[in-house]
Amino acid sequence: MADLNIYNFSFHNLTRKDMSFSEVFQHILNFMESDPNGNYKLMFGTDSQVHPSYTRFITGIVIQRETKGAWACIRKVIIPRKMINLHERISYETTLTEEVVSMFSEEMKEQLIAVILPNIYRGASFSIEGHIDIGYGRKNKTRIFVSEMVSRMESLGIEPKIKPESFVASSYANRYTK
Repeated sequence: MADLNIYNFSFHNLTRKDMSFSEVFQHILNFMESDPNGNYKLMFGTDSQVHPSYTRFITGIVIQRETKGAWACIRKVIIPRKMINLHERISYETTLTEEVVSMFSEEMKEQLIAVILPNIYRGASFSIEGHIDIGYGRKNKTRIFVSEMVSRMESLGIEPKIKPESFVASSYANRYTK
């Protein structure tokens, strides 16, 4: 397997700080191995907040076992300026999500699928979603970017989710942007 620590990214959650990508992957794998009969969703999403002298971006990674818990972590990126152009900010949020998604190689995805594969006929499942903090709402300024950002997620082979279903971006990551 390729060296997972080639990515010099740091992830953390409420119980662990400065996790490498290798450690994040191992947590996800262990979480799934604890119940190979589960229905799993591996979800990614990024949100941002403009502050007076910088813009904070938070990308969330969540592995959810439907109705039976989740494990999650975040990656923080600070841009040292106010990023006020909405299209630029939404596009960069999507880029950061794509970046983290792309860290999961085909071999790694196959390893995760292999956990539930023997139990697929008993109802086990696995899917990957990209949560985008945009929506079609009439008053939502981001609605003009929906097709562009959804296409970007689809090009990665993952299922795009927008508001109100994009909770990894609009709720989980959002909580850490303040």
